[in-house]
Amino acid sequence: MCRVFTDWERVVEFHGHVCPGLAIGYRAAKLALERFLEKGGNLDDLYVITENDACGVDAIQVLTGCTFGKGRLIYKDTGKMAYTFGSISWGKGERLVVRGELWQRSSDQEKLFNKILEKKATEEERRRFSELQNKRAEEILTMPSDQLFKIQKVSFKVRPVRIFKSLTCSKCGEAVMEPKARLYQGEIVCKDCFIDYKVCE
Repeated sequence: MCRVFTDWERVVEFHGHVCPGLAIGYRAAKLALERFLEKGGNLDDLYVITENDACGVDAIQVLTGCTFGKGRLIYKDTGKMAYTFGSISWGKGERLVVRGELWQRSSDQEKLFNKILEKKATEEERRRFSELQNKRAEEILTMPSDQLFKIQKVSFKVRPVRIFKSLTCSKCGEAVMEPKARLYQGEIVCKDCFIDYKVCE
């Protein structure tokens, strides 16, 4: 017999682990969907603007079905823990902003996190960090929504999804979308070939 996964289990399966950021995205998506559907919203009309590229975005994609590939997930790089859920037809939506104090790690978590990043953490320290992450995620999953988010009404205009033609970079020969191409000394080049500095060789 097939087991039916809960929404939270689906999100964790997709993301790969439990963490506070994933729990925030899960809560944001669940709250936004509830409010959107209560107002008679059509899920085919839903779109999301995320202001960060952190763990929570995975939960939002799984639960809403809004993805980059569909053109219904827009990345606005402000570095803020904020997500806007809205209707393209209505031209209105709600921006959910995570209350700042909730996103801060405890001093213990911060020390352990830095040790893990520096590859100096023992197995016990890794286990302890995972425990703290799970505990914080559980707190986020169960706290009242108004303690987790500030909700702001917003208006917007979403540009329709467009499919651009591809051009060929004169230097590397790779295809590049027309609006992302550059002109260098009269030749079409991609962004990688346009600049001298590259992150990776």
